[in-house]
Amino acid sequence: MRKAELIMAIVLGLLSIYLMWKSGEGPSWDPTVQRFDNIGLIEGEGPGSGFWPFWLSLIMLGCCVWTGVNWWRRTTPPSQSEEPFLDSYAQKMLLFVGGGLIGFLALIHVIGFYGAMLVFLIYYLYFLGRHSITQTLAISIGTPIFSFSSSTSRCGSCCRRGISSPSSSRFTTCFSDVETSSSRRFSTV
Repeated sequence: MRKAELIMAIVLGLLSIYLMWKSGEGPSWDPTVQRFDNIGLIEGEGPGSGFWPFWLSLIMLGCCVWTGVNWWRRTTPPSQSEEPFLDSYAQKMLLFVGGGLIGFLALIHVIGFYGAMLVFLIYYLYFLGRHSITQTLAISIGTPIFSFSSSTSRCGSCCRRGISSPSSSRFTTCFSDVETSSSRRFSTV
């Protein structure tokens, strides 16, 4: 457990540094913006495009450093423990849940986002969670319907629909419209 705490602090610290670096990139539609110009408040507009990712990543880095300090001082129970990080049950559950998530990601390109969500929720709730079939079907059918209706009506966004899409050009058209409208919005600045 002691070794796992240090390894996770280092891995998450490196991830937060990477996210800070990526959030400092300027927007692709405006090549005149220098790196890290978008992480502060822009006068008259509010936070820049990298504001929240940068500062949340910096907070995460601070937490990782603090975890490392506590590990070195041995002030937390995991930093004093010599037990394994994952017992056999936790390893099995990690495999089942991780395998289900990988299957979900693979199914997005085959049956679309909402169909993959339906299949993943059935797998997770019925097979792993041991919930009743009624409860499983209610949640598994209701969640994609709610997600679809809320994302398309409120945000106007399109998710991959896979074979459920009437044509693949709809997905491309949706994002080319978004790109065109965003470039028009920022070209007036």
